[in-house]
This record gives sequence, structure tokens and C-alpha cells, in this order.
Amino acid sequence: MDTSQLLINALLFVFLPLWGIVGFFDWCCHRATQIESTSGLKESLMHSVMGIQVGIPILMCLLFQVNVLVLLVCLGAWLLHEAVAHWDVHYASPRRFISIWEMHAHSYLATLPFYMLAMIFIINWPVVLDLVQFNWVGQMSLTRVDNPHGGEGYLAFYLTFMAILCGLPYLEENLRCLHQALKQRGRAA
Repeated sequence: MDTSQLLINALLFVFLPLWGIVGFFDWCCHRATQIESTSGLKESLMHSVMGIQVGIPILMCLLFQVNVLVLLVCLGAWLLHEAVAHWDVHYASPRRFISIWEMHAHSYLATLPFYMLAMIFIINWPVVLDLVQFNWVGQMSLTRVDNPHGGEGYLAFYLTFMAILCGLPYLEENLRCLHQALKQRGRAA
């Protein structure tokens, strides 16, 4: 097995699942600090935005051949994710307690996307060179991968795994925070 395939397997079977596990752990920390009564819906929505910011490049890399367009989306999404992550902590820290465990989760949630992006760059080094040399001709469209990464069932398994571990919990958090916000607005009226 060549180095590129080893790195792809590390992404598929270590880094991507770890990102979901840590995201669930972070959700547990939010629930323990009763986010709905402290920083509320605004922070909860930031968490969902950050998940989408990392989820889109993950799906693109799983479904399409990596070219300049895909790398630009990955890079842009990572930069936006970093900006929202800083905004999130800046917003939340004066409003609720952020435990050492949650800070630990945040360090993983910030570094794992960077490591995954770095590995994607390494695996696709010729495309990175095209990106930085502005050799973008013919690399601004999406082409499906011939053979699915991880095998035929990987994408369905991963999406189910992430829906259970992150999608549903963060949807519950959004709904819990929305319910609390509406309840507080009703009391104020």
C-alpha cells in the first residue's frame, strides 16, 4: 500500500470519526453548562455553522476528485471555520462556564480540520502546486471519484455515524435553545 493510500485511510478511519466523537463530547459539555439558559441560541447556531463549514469540504473530498476548485473550497471553509471558532469563544466565555474539558475538545475541533487539510494537500501535492502557480485551467469543475473512498458503503456509514453523533445532538441543542429563547421572549412581552 502506498503512502497516499495510508494517509487516505488515516483520514477516513481515524481523523474523520475522531472529529465526530470530539464534536459529541463538546455537545455534552454544552449540555452540562445549560447553554440554553446562558449563551443561548446565538452560540448554538455558531456550532451548527462550524459543523457545516467543515462538513462541506469533507463531502466534497469524499465525492469528487480533488482539484484546484476543491482545494479552494477546503481552504476557504477552514479559514471561515477558524474565524467563527474565535467568535464563538469570544461570545460564549463571558456568558457561561467553559470547562477545561470543553477547552480540550475545542483544541481538537480546531486542530483536526487543519491536520485533515494538511493531509489532503500532501496527498494531492501536484494540485497544490497548480493552485499556488495559478495553473487553474480545467480544474474549476467537479468530477465524481471513480472509486469511492473507503469502499462502497463508507459514505453511507460515515454520514449515519455523523448524523447520530453530531447532527441529531446539535439539532437538539438548537431546538432546546430556540425553545428557551421563545419562552424568555414570551415572559418579556
